[in-house]
Amino acid sequence: MRRALIYWSVAFAVVIGVFAITIVVVNSTVFSAGGFAGSYLNALARQDASTALELPGVVASEDSAADLLTDSALGDLSGVNLVRDTTGSDGVHTVTYEYMLNGELTESDFRVRHTGAFLGLFSTWAFDSSPLGTVAVNVLHDDRFRVNGVDLNTDAQPEESGGFLVFVPGVYTFDHESTYLAADDVPVPISEPGSVTSVQVNVQANPTFVTKVDEELHAYLDACATQSVLLPTGCPFGKTFDNRIDSTPEWSISTYPNVEIIPGSTIGEWVMPITTASAHLSVEVRSLFDGTVRDFDEEIPFTVSYLLTIQPDNSLAIQANYG
Repeated sequence: MRRALIYWSVAFAVVIGVFAITIVVVNSTVFSAGGFAGSYLNALARQDASTALELPGVVASEDSAADLLTDSALGDLSGVNLVRDTTGSDGVHTVTYEYMLNGELTESDFRVRHTGAFLGLFSTWAFDSSPLGTVAVNVLHDDRFRVNGVDLNTDAQPEESGGFLVFVPGVYTFDHESTYLAADDVPVPISEPGSVTSVQVNVQANPTFVTKVDEELHAYLDACATQSVLLPTGCPFGKTFDNRIDSTPEWSISTYPNVEIIPGSTIGEWVMPITTASAHLSVEVRSLFDGTVRDFDEEIPFTVSYLLTIQPDNSLAIQANYG
C-alpha cells in the first residue's frame, strides 16, 4: 500500500511538473507578447481582416474611413518571423517582426502590453497603440479610384481626418480604371503602425477615350464634307469668294485633327486642345469682272477644340470649345 502511494505521488509530481513546464513554454511562445503580435500578422498574411480587427488594441477610429479594413483590400504578406521582443521600463513590450513586403525584407515594431491572465494561467495581451495606419488619398481629375482592386470614391474619405484606415504592414496599390479613364499603378508599402501616408492618383484619358473621340470626330467631319455649300452648317471649315461660284462645291477632309485629351477645369470635364486640320475644296469660280472661269482646287486649313463630358450613363457629350 505504501509502495503504491509513493508511486502515485511521484506520478502526480511528474504530471504537475510537466504541466508547469507546459504553462511556461506556452506563455513564452503562443501566449507571449511576440505570439500575440504574431497572431495579428498571421491573420493579415492569410487575408483574414475580421480576426485581425478582433484582437485587443486594434482600434478603428471613427474619424477615418474603414472601407479598406476588409479581406479583399489586403495584399500579399509572407515570410513572417519574430526578430526580438524587448521590454521597456514602463512594462510595455516592443515586438519586432520581419516579413516580405513588396518583394523586400521589411521590419515593423509593435507596442504590446500585458493585460492579465486567462484562467489565472495564460497571459493575455493587447496592442498598447493600434497597429493600423491611415492613407490620405488625393485623386486628380476624378473622384473614383481603386485600392488592391477595391473600388472607392473620395466622397467616402472624411474631410476632417482626410484618410482611409489600413492594416499595417501591407502594400496597397492605388489606381483607376474605367471606360474612358485610367491611372498608373501607385504601389504604397506601409510598415509603420500609426503612420499617415499621402497618396496621389493621377487620372488621365485612356486610349479608349481617344479612339472614341477620334471616331466621332471623323464621322462628324465626313458628314460636314457631304454638304455641297461653301459654308457647311455647324462645321468648323468653309470658304467665301468675292466672285461667283460656277459649280457645286465639293469638300473632302485632307487632314483630320490629331486627338489629344487633357483634363478640364472640373471633374468629369475633359478638353481636346486647339488642333489644326485641313479640308479640300474643289469648285469653279467665275470672275464678276471679266467672266472668266477658273478652277479653285486648294486646301482650307481650320482649327478645332472640344469640351468633352463623361455623362452619368457613361456616354460622351462633345461640344465645340470656343473658350
